[in-house]
Amino acid sequence: MVSNAIAARLARSNIHYGWVMLGVTFFTMLTTACALGAPGVLMPALEKEFHWTAAEISGALAVRLLLFGVIAPFAASLMIRYGIRRVVSVALAFIASGLVASLFVTSVWQLMLFWGIMVGCGAGMTAIVLGATVASRWFTEKRGLVIGILTASSATGQLAFLPLIAQMSESAGWRAALVLVCGLLGVALALVLLLARERPADLGLPPYGERAGTVAAAPVMARPLEILRDAAKTRTFWILFGTFFVCGASTNGLIQTHFVSMCGDFGLAAVAAASVLAMMGMFDFVGTIGSGWLSDRFDARWLLFWYYGLRGLSLLYLPHSAFTVFGLSPFAVFYGLDWIATVPPTLKLTAEKFGRERASVVFGWVFCGHQLGAAGIAYTAGVIRTASGSYIPAFLVAGSLCLIAAFAVLLIIRPRAHAVPAAAG
Repeated sequence: MVSNAIAARLARSNIHYGWVMLGVTFFTMLTTACALGAPGVLMPALEKEFHWTAAEISGALAVRLLLFGVIAPFAASLMIRYGIRRVVSVALAFIASGLVASLFVTSVWQLMLFWGIMVGCGAGMTAIVLGATVASRWFTEKRGLVIGILTASSATGQLAFLPLIAQMSESAGWRAALVLVCGLLGVALALVLLLARERPADLGLPPYGERAGTVAAAPVMARPLEILRDAAKTRTFWILFGTFFVCGASTNGLIQTHFVSMCGDFGLAAVAAASVLAMMGMFDFVGTIGSGWLSDRFDARWLLFWYYGLRGLSLLYLPHSAFTVFGLSPFAVFYGLDWIATVPPTLKLTAEKFGRERASVVFGWVFCGHQLGAAGIAYTAGVIRTASGSYIPAFLVAGSLCLIAAFAVLLIIRPRAHAVPAAAG
């Protein structure tokens, strides 16, 4: 296999193949996140062509965000049973099929099926849980940094390509923009098939940071519902679930889905608004990697306190901004650094409480809370906009929820050692 030859060549330079897995996973999560984020930019084009309301389109986008989260814990289990390469390959093909089929939509129910169900399910199998699985299998040292990098790829993919997609939508139509996304998915699929391996042991390697000859723990045949039942007995799980619900509501559900449309209400063109989102993506890349580095060194609870608190204040400030590219730039920089920096400390707290082997599945359920929040406010904000003509009430609610989440994370009691899943606390 190609991966064997590359691994042997890298070994001669004392470079671990885990970094190749990091690169493949990074690009895969980047492209699937791009596919997930593109519909939010294309909302104005669909409203114009089909005369659908914001509430109707938001319903389909909410379904995609909901499934993106609900599938995550089951995706972690499927990766354990069938392997990363098989699961990710099927997911990429499913997303691309949904996008291709959506080129021919004529009614809202078709948009719900292709953008909502197909893209949502496929993206859910390549969500942050994929990054958590790769990081836990391939890295012992620098795991927090790796999680930060992979998390950044997901958020950056949802934002960085948006100006190009918006520009293509205006110049060549929204269908041409989707063809571009399908091309990126094809490249990701080729990389996965050629380079992805399941575990370091497949190449005769230990995880990065461990000595050669280290015997890896046998994979756990995770049963997502049983793990959820055990985790749900703990206070820690519900605090993480609830605060991640707020995280999803204040990022994917609100900003990613409705920011461009909100800017349009204030006279800022879609391409310019998408450029502000891209700026957020660039700063998110720095902020999330930095969060991974900080998570290796500081109390994750206090990191989350500052992340949620500052995010809440920024959302409460946003309606008072000047809606120009220059006027929104301070918000884009500040909010971008904090966009999804919550993931590394949340995953760290999950692993501390529930153990390394179950962490990816438990985190999948926590991430489900993230997407429930995203789906809920994606739909609710669309309804508020249709009913009142303004998105501002939705932004004020999201900012207030972030402030509540900031104090809630301080109620988590960190264990002195890994606790069993059924432990109280």
